[in-house]
Amino acid sequence: MLSSLDAVHISAILEDCADQLAILGHIMPSTLEGRTDAPQIVDDELGQILQDQRDLESRYESLLSQREDIKMRFTNNSSKVMESDAMVTSTARTLRDGAQALNRSFKQNPLTSDNLAKIQSDRKFLQGVVETALGEIVDHRSFNSLMNAVNTEKEKKAALQQTILKEEESRRLVKSLQRQLVEVKKEKESEIQQRNEMIAHLKDQLQEMKAKTSMEGKYIKKDAEVRVSCTQKKCQQTENSMKEELERLKFKIDEEERVNNEIEAYLKQHHQILEEKVEYWMEKYDRDVEQKQHELDVLKASKANDLARLQELTQKYTEYEKVVIEDRVEKEKARRQAEQEAEELKAIIRLQSWWRGVMVRRQLGPYSKKKKKKGKKGKKSGKKGKKGKKK
Repeated sequence: MLSSLDAVHISAILEDCADQLAILGHIMPSTLEGRTDAPQIVDDELGQILQDQRDLESRYESLLSQREDIKMRFTNNSSKVMESDAMVTSTARTLRDGAQALNRSFKQNPLTSDNLAKIQSDRKFLQGVVETALGEIVDHRSFNSLMNAVNTEKEKKAALQQTILKEEESRRLVKSLQRQLVEVKKEKESEIQQRNEMIAHLKDQLQEMKAKTSMEGKYIKKDAEVRVSCTQKKCQQTENSMKEELERLKFKIDEEERVNNEIEAYLKQHHQILEEKVEYWMEKYDRDVEQKQHELDVLKASKANDLARLQELTQKYTEYEKVVIEDRVEKEKARRQAEQEAEELKAIIRLQSWWRGVMVRRQLGPYSKKKKKKGKKGKKSGKKGKKGKKK
């Protein structure tokens, strides 16, 4: 609930707004389509908007250059720098809003009746909402109708936005489907063309196969006839050769029977002779076996005697061999003893010679120098005595 003072203030504002909307509805022209100077009016309005936009751009550029100068001159004065930044930001915002308005002006044509009708309907709707809210504020000191109208418009706008999005999605889907349809058409056309080419190729192959089949049939028929005639000739020749072979075999059979009879008679004739020879050889075998058995017994007896004699001689040989071995051992011992004594004698002689040489070299024993001098004097006196004796 609003207070009475707030209700009075708001109702005054809304009443003023409703009056302005009513006046705007009376003074706004219905359309510009029927006027001859409509293009000139639109051109003037667009020219004015463009001129304002150019002025804003030049002002924005000058503010940017001024801000750079201020930053270079007043590096320590932050207030001037902040003021310059605020002016640049405000000008940039104004320039952006002007650009958006210019874009809307280019997109919308004010010469059409649709734009003016939409403006009139929006004005009437806003006027009705304001009047309803004014009556509610005056009567109940509330503005629920205004909030409901705002929410309703928001919902309508959201629904419209959703519809626009769905329409855009549908358009994209339609475009993609159209592209797919074109691609499918191209694929089907190429496939149909390939199949037509394949059909033509298969027809050509069918004609070739028909011609080839007819030629092969004729060739096979002629070949079969030739083969049949050749087979008949071969069969006739085989039959003749088999008849000749049969006659030859019959002749051979007769000849073999005759030869068999002759061989049988010959074998019967010689069978008796062989039986007599067998009896003779059996008797001779018995006599020879008895004779050889007697000789074998004699040989066995002589073998036993020879074996006893061999054992006796073997025993004697063993005894003689022992004696010979002992004699050889004794002779070997004597030979080794003689060799050892000879070696010892040689060693003794060598030892004596070595010792004698040592005594001579070292002048030991009888080989000392004194004894040698005495010996020399004695020799001299002996020589003198000999000389005296000679005289």
